[in-house]
Parts: sequence; C-alpha cells; structure tokens
Amino acid sequence: MKIQILAVGKLKESYLRMGVEDYLQRISTYAKVEVKEIAEEKTAEPLNEAEIRRVTNREGERILRQLSPDTYTIALVIQGVALSSETLANHLEQLATYGKSRIAFIIGGSYGLSEQVRQRADYSLSFSKMTFPHQLMRLILLEQLYRSFKINRGETYHK
Repeated sequence: MKIQILAVGKLKESYLRMGVEDYLQRISTYAKVEVKEIAEEKTAEPLNEAEIRRVTNREGERILRQLSPDTYTIALVIQGVALSSETLANHLEQLATYGKSRIAFIIGGSYGLSEQVRQRADYSLSFSKMTFPHQLMRLILLEQLYRSFKINRGETYHK
C-alpha cells in the first residue's frame, strides 16, 4: 500500500516535526507513506468569504495536481464521517483487499478545502467536530494510520 498525505502548509514547530518523523518511521514497516507539503496561500487577515474561496481554490488547484486518477482520495473535513480507530483500520484493509493500493489523505489549510477537492474525494473523514490546527492534524492522522496497521495485524498497541 502506498499512502500519500497532502497537507497544506509547512510544519514549523520542531516537536510536531519530531512526532511526524517518529510515526513515519513506525509506519514504514507496514506501508510506504509520503508527506507532501502544499504551498499555503499568503493572506492578509481578515478575509471575507470571496477571499476565503479564492484562497481555498488556489490551494485546491495545487492539491489536485498531485493526485493521479487511480488514487483513492480521503479528505479530512469536519463534516465527514467520524470513525472509530477499528473502523478506520477495517476501511483501510477493505481498500487494500479491493485493489485500492494508492491512497491519498488530504489536509486543508487554515480555511479548509475547496469545493473541487471535496468533490474529487472518494471519502470524507472527520476526526472530530472540533477544529484542530492543520499542522497538528498531520501528526494525529499518522498516529491513527499506525494504529490501523497494528490493529489489522493483530499486534498490541496502547489504548
């Protein structure tokens, strides 16, 4: 399985970079995972609705250029389906079983994802109704991917 994480913005905090590197190393025994940082639009706050659409559309264009047609795409959005860790693990296992070996998770920027990216997604996943910083979301996603592989292999992992 090849997993791509397309994340808008750069990780600035060293503790987040260290956590991401740790989980990428842990996951490497189960799957190939690549994190691609998508350039975040530069803005001057505050933005009105039209400016927010412009920002997300530009970021969305950069995201969509990274996706191949055969990639199963999972958008991380608050409005998505909330899954337990076990259900996410099962979902990933089902994708692999049915030949979806290329998977991309998409993490938007400060203003979320464009309508075009949300429409391109094969699945919309929510980690919570709460809002998380998009940089932190990268680490949370990697932890859940690692947990999914451990669950699917029947290996123990902390609860």
